[in-house]
Amino acid sequence: MTPQTGILDAIEVIQKYRIGRLVVIDRTRKPIGIITEKDMLKALYPLDSKPIGSIRVGDLMSKNLITVTKKDSVYRCAKIMKDNNIASVIVLHDDGNLDGILTKTDLVFNFLNQESTPLKISKIMTTKVVTVSQKDSLFLVESMLINNKISRVVVVQNQKPIGIITYRDFIPARIPNRLGTYTDPNELRDMWYNPHPNQFNINQLSYVLTFKAEDIMTKNPVTIEDSDDVSMAALVMYRYGISGIPVVKQSKLVGIVTKSDIVFALAEEA
Repeated sequence: MTPQTGILDAIEVIQKYRIGRLVVIDRTRKPIGIITEKDMLKALYPLDSKPIGSIRVGDLMSKNLITVTKKDSVYRCAKIMKDNNIASVIVLHDDGNLDGILTKTDLVFNFLNQESTPLKISKIMTTKVVTVSQKDSLFLVESMLINNKISRVVVVQNQKPIGIITYRDFIPARIPNRLGTYTDPNELRDMWYNPHPNQFNINQLSYVLTFKAEDIMTKNPVTIEDSDDVSMAALVMYRYGISGIPVVKQSKLVGIVTKSDIVFALAEEA
């Protein structure tokens, strides 16, 4: 993409190709930025008077690029991602032009193609999982994603995972546009960025919060046992094209394992 590309066109591209980010280049094909699904989702919230049709990729892209070359080791790339809390690095030619992009998905695939010491999922998984119920409003779910700086929430019922919601699930719904039509943008902004949403205020907005977690969640998510090996998690992620898996023990949710966790395990070997 170029900085002048409209944000709606960029959204169509990531939806069509099911990718999480786009590299932004100038006329000489030099990378000058990167824009992610999260950046695009924020654009759907009409928090100011600027119409979404006028927003360009250049308005939202991140400009502080972290780059590598093809000669860099996989382990170094994993360490760079971990140290900078990023999901990809841009690969440059010697002349500074774009050569490619390396993502966590590529590193997970690399994990599968090498012999590694057995490592239980319980050793690397996150045990404090952010969860919601199927009847929670999408506005509350989105607030939890933003304020916890996470990419997915698990929908639970009786401590068992029954669904999962990611940023990608929100984009087709276009819920923010509907909210902005009927609600004061300042009121939405205060709610959206509040780490501890007030249930009374949420109830006050109930007339526009008609959509629930169950409306967009991926039902019956793939799960994995905490006693399984990390290589099994990598295989499941690669096979199903997913980035995070709820971890269960006797069918009850005990954690979540993500591509980040596997990349961090690789980084330890750098």
